[in-house]
Amino acid sequence: MILSGLTIVGLAIVFLALVTLLMGIRQVPQGYAYTVERFGKYYKTLPPGLGLITPWIDGIGRKMNMMEQVIDVPSQEVITKDNATVTVDGVAFFQVLDAAAASYEVSNLEQALLNLMMTNIRSVMGSLDLDQLLSHRDEINARLLKVVDAAVEPWGIKTNRIEIKDIVPPKDIIESMGRQMKAEREKRATVLEAEGQRQSEILRAEGRKQALVLDAEGRKEAAFRDAEARERSAQAEAAATQMVSEAISKGDIAALNYFIAEKYVRAIDALAHSPNQKTFIMPMDMAGIAGTLGGIAELARSSLGESRNADAQRRPASSVPPAGPPRV
Repeated sequence: MILSGLTIVGLAIVFLALVTLLMGIRQVPQGYAYTVERFGKYYKTLPPGLGLITPWIDGIGRKMNMMEQVIDVPSQEVITKDNATVTVDGVAFFQVLDAAAASYEVSNLEQALLNLMMTNIRSVMGSLDLDQLLSHRDEINARLLKVVDAAVEPWGIKTNRIEIKDIVPPKDIIESMGRQMKAEREKRATVLEAEGQRQSEILRAEGRKQALVLDAEGRKEAAFRDAEARERSAQAEAAATQMVSEAISKGDIAALNYFIAEKYVRAIDALAHSPNQKTFIMPMDMAGIAGTLGGIAELARSSLGESRNADAQRRPASSVPPAGPPRV
């Protein structure tokens, strides 16, 4: 009996030792952290892996999830600065950085974080107009993140991102916005059409202006060339008149006859080629024409004789043929 009693005691001691050893070993999974309490007071934090605590003295307090978590913000009504009521919901991403602070600085962490975000959403979005609310969503997210992150910092939490998912105005405001958008589009279309017509009129006016400028330049160039032609004709006429005058001063009447005959013939030619001339009347004094033609012939013979005399003077004496025998 004594032996069996000792055996039972020994077995009890071994069992107690095994239980004590098991109580001092704690396995913490990845992504979690366990707080250790000694006599009900926070003592230390066990990281992921195998941890040791003092049996019968220390105990596991809170098991905190250290991974990034997401929390949905339920829909709520927000009154904007211009007294428009909109329905808003969102989502937030946060992560526990200090397991002890998240365990002992706040009770019911998720509920506290949710209420904090809802109140700040009403505060931030209520300070904006409806148009700003719909067009500045990124700015609203940034302001919410800044306010909420500063509020949860004592809790050992880091708010990584807050997003407003939906902003739903009332039905009548949506209809008004649709009419406004339609009016704006029609306004832009009218402005664009007017601008197109304006540009078209400007281009047509520019084309007419360019055509008038080119036409004026063409007339200017034609007038300049006509004046130049008349000037050259006058110069030629003056030169011819001067030559005739010099010939008359030297006693050459044939030149005068040639000049008058040329004018006379041109006048008759103009009468003959006139488009309105149906009947051509020859002058009665045909002797005048004959005399004029005779003057021209005389001028030609005079010029031909002077040319032969000049050739004879340039010809050497040896080339003159010997005189023949006198005629009987």
